Amino acid sequence: MSDEYYDAELEEIKRRRMEQLIRQAQEAKIREQEELIKEAQRQAILRRIMTPKARERLANVKLVRPDLARSVEDYLIGLALSGRLGKILTDEDLKEILIAIDSRNRREVNIRIREKR
Repeated sequence: MSDEYYDAELEEIKRRRMEQLIRQAQEAKIREQEELIKEAQRQAILRRIMTPKARERLANVKLVRPDLARSVEDYLIGLALSGRLGKILTDEDLKEILIAIDSRNRREVNIRIREKR
């Protein structure tokens, strides 16, 4: 195999790999933009259906329990999109929903300690 052939083949491999990396970066950027758009739409819906105080409480919950906050957001957005939400949610309404969803998702933990024999 000549050096000239080897160099050309190596350059072709490098070029294809670079194209692949560029394509992957572009796809990742597109996915990131789509996620930002979806999150902006979610927040817009939540702004329409909740009072500022309720949104503030949900933001605080999100800092401590992001999984619970996401479940509540999904639940509220589902209600809003299906038209089953008849009023703007207050802080008290949100507290009740948080308690209900948290109690549904909470698992009871039993710890048993056995002595070695």
